[in-house]
Amino acid sequence: MNKLFFLALAVGLLITNQDVSATSTSIFKKKVKKEVVSPKPAGEIKPVSPATPSKGPRPYNQVITAKAKSTSGFLKVHQVDQSFYFELPDSILNLDLLVVNRISKAPVMPRRAFVGYAGDFIGENVIRFEQGKDDKVLLRTISYTERSADSTGMYLSVRNSNVQSIMGMFEVKAYRTDTLTGKKSVVIDVTDFVKSENTVLYFDERYKKEFAIGSQINDRSYIDDIKAFPRNVEIRTVKTFSSRPASPGDQAADPSTFELNSSVILLPKVPMKPRYYDPRVGYFTTRYTDFDKNPQGIERVAMITRWRLEPKEEDMEKYLRGELVEPKKPIEYYIDPTTPKKWVPYLIQGVNDWQKAFEQAGFKNAIYALEAPADSTWSIESALHSAIVYKPSTVPNASGPHVHDPRSGEILESHINWYHNVMSLLRNWYFIQAGPYDPRGRSMQFDDELMGRLIRFVSAHEVGHTLGLRHNFGASATIPVEKLRDRKWLSENNHTPSMMDYARFNYIAQPEDSVPVNGIIPDIGIYDRWSIEWGYKYMPQFESAEAEVPFMNKWIMEKLKEDPRYAFGTETDPNDPRNQNEDLGDNAMKAGTYGIKNLQRIVPNLLNWTRESNKDYENARVMYGEVVGQFGRYMGHAAKNVAGIYTTPKKVEEAGPVSVHVPAAIQKEAVQFLDKQLFTTPMWLVNRNLIEKAGVDPVSSIAGVQRSVLNRLISRFTFDKLIQNEALNGSNSYTAMQLMADLKRSIFTEMNSGKTVDVYRRNLQKNYVNALITVLNGTVAPGSSAAPVARTAVSLSDATAIARAQLATLRTDLIGASLTATGISRAHYQDLAAVIEEVLNAAK
Repeated sequence: MNKLFFLALAVGLLITNQDVSATSTSIFKKKVKKEVVSPKPAGEIKPVSPATPSKGPRPYNQVITAKAKSTSGFLKVHQVDQSFYFELPDSILNLDLLVVNRISKAPVMPRRAFVGYAGDFIGENVIRFEQGKDDKVLLRTISYTERSADSTGMYLSVRNSNVQSIMGMFEVKAYRTDTLTGKKSVVIDVTDFVKSENTVLYFDERYKKEFAIGSQINDRSYIDDIKAFPRNVEIRTVKTFSSRPASPGDQAADPSTFELNSSVILLPKVPMKPRYYDPRVGYFTTRYTDFDKNPQGIERVAMITRWRLEPKEEDMEKYLRGELVEPKKPIEYYIDPTTPKKWVPYLIQGVNDWQKAFEQAGFKNAIYALEAPADSTWSIESALHSAIVYKPSTVPNASGPHVHDPRSGEILESHINWYHNVMSLLRNWYFIQAGPYDPRGRSMQFDDELMGRLIRFVSAHEVGHTLGLRHNFGASATIPVEKLRDRKWLSENNHTPSMMDYARFNYIAQPEDSVPVNGIIPDIGIYDRWSIEWGYKYMPQFESAEAEVPFMNKWIMEKLKEDPRYAFGTETDPNDPRNQNEDLGDNAMKAGTYGIKNLQRIVPNLLNWTRESNKDYENARVMYGEVVGQFGRYMGHAAKNVAGIYTTPKKVEEAGPVSVHVPAAIQKEAVQFLDKQLFTTPMWLVNRNLIEKAGVDPVSSIAGVQRSVLNRLISRFTFDKLIQNEALNGSNSYTAMQLMADLKRSIFTEMNSGKTVDVYRRNLQKNYVNALITVLNGTVAPGSSAAPVARTAVSLSDATAIARAQLATLRTDLIGASLTATGISRAHYQDLAAVIEEVLNAAK
């Protein structure tokens, strides 16, 4: 046992047999063993030599004395006075353990926003205990980012270049051999390590920075308790940290004390058979570099993250015949007991809504939610309990992270973050998008039934993430716009094929359409059911993930031919107008036109719909801002079509191109839409009552939306794509010069008509000139998040040439127009011409 055991990094990682060691019964359904005081060892422990060594290991009963309080699980935990010992059986040495760290209780932190609440995740690691030399036990952190089997000669090279870090070294305090079973174990003192500041058990450094906390204050930190269970060990500590100044020059705040929980989970000895990722179905992934797959290079392997769902042995034949069966171990979520009771049933229903999707994968009762048990031994911080955690936060949000086994992608648990103020976000969305045809949405306080239904919707969306599903921003683009006004069609289908889209509510439906509620609020859709079936279908006929690939590929192709609603659209594509958040339908311009009609119904009623007795007009100001924001979304949806590129992931067996530029006709339609709805001043946003009573500012609001759209249209990003399109498609393309001609004609109509340029149009024209100046100078436009492009040589991009030419021509036109204009219009033209001249001279 004193011989150094070298880490076998990849052995067993690619084994494809299903895990046979996972228990089918959750530990929280069993009574936790009560703490017991260990009697003096008798019978089962080898006799102790009378001679007590002065150094090194001592007899077991001199270390784990009669005073010990012990709990047993996959290892034993002993507390003797103020010291804590791990008794590690030989059988768990060199096995993978997952450590998940969370906050149990948190202090008040003024900088807290999305993080810093009870239940928040603060770090995780995979660790191993190994027998070292000279009566030492090593604690290593394990990485699975690079792998190789011992078949190509790469194994030793990969291992030698990936020595796993030693994070702790412990002296062996005692050895023990069970005289009845012959099983051996080793005892180590973990007190100092648990009490110390380290990244294995506590805050990942990035969270410390986010919380603005510094070093641990040892004399104000201590171990609260450590207990062992069949599959996990729970470590509870109280830690006090100094504070970091929020920024240089600031004074540091008072120290912060946290109660923390670390769950040490025994990972399956044999990892779950993984399922390889396919970009046509949206799953989160865990990835590694494989040095074996490609004999002449390397290959990046991506495995989807998913729960382990398997039929019971006695139901296997039924499952394979297509009958619904219950899984060995269902997916269970608990509702945080601090959650307001009236919302608990809706949160539960949001979880249970996914049962219909798992039925398509062959499992019934595969997922459900329960109220947390009234049991003092049950802890929401345990990494073996998935939960929806209520957070008393001002942040209007919710999120659905999960913890998974990095070796296989198996999801082990999830703590969904439910922020209290998400209800204000739901109210605002529904007010703006559904208020015109649902009277219940025309107030600042919704009744519990409506708010509960909205909570159920968000609960289901976040649960989808914890099942491994990513956002599907392309789902809603597969539905013809007019179908979203069709009462009969909506009664049979959802307004979006996926709960995982950011489709929110059906803002296209008009009051006269009499659309039912199920045609307004999202539900589990056709894509959701298919994606769960694809990810969770149990397929024992394939021995490995690699063997599944041809079948899975063919399956996807058949589904996409069957119905376009099975398509997935990534949320990370900046070019594809089909993949946008908050959009609906297959044509953004048609959808935006219907959406604007509904916004026009809201504005005249804002003072009435937002009225609350004995309050001022703040509600009206807030909701006016929401109207402007929604209007801006419609404009952004249309603008993304200009220079857009459709990207449809395909395998080599599929026909047709992967990338296609948006047709010229659709791009022109988008520019015409923007001309009509945005560049022609949207006077419906100018409401005298709202200006005088609520203090809204339509001048700035309209200018802000116009600036955002122009900064996208007139940008190097857009010009470069239009040039590429012209090079590829020639006269069939919508060119950069055509775009600029259309914009100029729309934005500077007064120069030809001789009309006075009012303040809205003056702002529009200034934003146009500023966008061109930004492109010419390579600087960042106001309100843009893009990085500046420093020009130190001639650029291969034509963007600066286009901008320079447009500014030069516009300057001449402005000078000419100023000769006949009068008043503010003349001054405006002269000012723009002077600014352009100054910029062109500086750019020579």
